Amino acid sequence: MRNPMPYFAVAALGPVPLLAAGALWGGVWPVLALAWITAMAAVLDEAVAWVLPAGEAGAEFPRADLLSIALACGHFAVLALIVAALAGAWLVPWEKAVLFVGTGLFMGQVGNSNAHELIHRGRRGLRTLGTWVYVTMLFGHHASAHPLVHHVRVATPKDPNSARLGEGYYRFAWRAWRGSFREGLRAENQRMARAGRAWWRHSYLIYLGGAAVTLGLAGLLGGAGGVVALLALAGFAQSQLLLSDYVQHYGLVRREGADGRTEPVAERHSWNAPHWFTSAMMLNAPRHSDHHAHPARPYPNLRLTEAAPRLPRSLPVMACVALWPRLWRRVMDPRALRQREVGPLAAE
Repeated sequence: MRNPMPYFAVAALGPVPLLAAGALWGGVWPVLALAWITAMAAVLDEAVAWVLPAGEAGAEFPRADLLSIALACGHFAVLALIVAALAGAWLVPWEKAVLFVGTGLFMGQVGNSNAHELIHRGRRGLRTLGTWVYVTMLFGHHASAHPLVHHVRVATPKDPNSARLGEGYYRFAWRAWRGSFREGLRAENQRMARAGRAWWRHSYLIYLGGAAVTLGLAGLLGGAGGVVALLALAGFAQSQLLLSDYVQHYGLVRREGADGRTEPVAERHSWNAPHWFTSAMMLNAPRHSDHHAHPARPYPNLRLTEAAPRLPRSLPVMACVALWPRLWRRVMDPRALRQREVGPLAAE
């Protein structure tokens, strides 16, 4: 079987040197970085009819961790460079605009996918690294809310990050942000009480304190302009993360049995995409059904079965469609309704 790791490395790491060059010199570099994440990704997804191979079940991929570490370090370095460049005076306005959009997309699509992978890792050091990627996006609470709330309640009304049928993205985004912060805090409070941990060891203190430190460093790099740049980049990146949640679970529901218990998570409770380049760029995040079935499974081993519900286009393209609620509902509501008709026995 072909080793998928080179595809992950090239697709995911590719924007990092381009963004760094764009921050330093402007010109064509930020344009190339933006094109990598948008136009080139879309063209390669559609022009090459191929599905990224999955690793053998249970196979070890030590280089997967190395790539995740490299991507996290690249995130920190690029973020510092871009904040300084956006607050500085050596780039002209159009260069800053292109650099801002390219960086926000990289943080929200690649950085988020990598941090998401890391917080599911068994090793504490890797989980901590993923948490700090989210902290620098001013979204640290996601490191608690995602595994403790979303994975437990996915595709139920109790999950803030599962979009309901007919719910537009903009209404969902505000509900999901507030709900995940609140429910993640509640889950952490309960976990601390069970463990008997002291209040000063609360994870949310790390998230909020880390956000304050990140904003302080942005101020040192670029003054008030640096703080504004970080706030804008973090907001843009968070919107990408919420778009991903919105698209990947829209309208899908786990049924409740006569005994009041919710059915187990199944393939039909997540939307997936087979497109090879954006799958590699986002570390197989579009293979979402298998991730929910096996949260600890490393991204090279995630599978895409024929039974898993599929989006009509790649995940980034569908995220763009979601920005127009009427078009989104016209495309996705019939598909979501058909998935709701698939019963447990029919899906197996």
